Amino acid sequence: MVNSIGLQAVDGLKTSEYLQETARRNIEGESNTLKNRYMMIDGPEEWKLPESEQTPREDRTSTGQVQDKLHTDKPDIAKLVRVIGEQELSVKEMMNGVGLKGRDNFLSLYLNPAIAEGYVRLLYPDKPRLPRQRYLLTVKGLALYKTVISQGRVR
Repeated sequence: MVNSIGLQAVDGLKTSEYLQETARRNIEGESNTLKNRYMMIDGPEEWKLPESEQTPREDRTSTGQVQDKLHTDKPDIAKLVRVIGEQELSVKEMMNGVGLKGRDNFLSLYLNPAIAEGYVRLLYPDKPRLPRQRYLLTVKGLALYKTVISQGRVR
């Protein structure tokens, strides 16, 4: 926080009152509590609720149920997993298998989400721009592949 104020001064920017007040509170060690998604900063006593009156755990909306780890709601990922199967494929080969011609759309809709969710990995992870780069399924991807094949989903 203090670094932010210093950097703003170096850049010739005016530091906001909010930033200064927040820095002061942090330096002085004031503790503010987060209750029901709202930060209580020295609010009036009538606003402060005892823990027993906070939203019960079962009614909270901020935590969701854990999904089945071998399931994806994204048909694009399931389709890509089915195309890759037990092979190592290049981007071009995967695009042909999926039936897309636009590389940007393929990367944003299929490959990048599949990598981010842990279904697909790079053969050479330390060299992502390698012209001979190939992609293959992770253990999670292979499990999804076997599930997709056995259920006959995604054509």
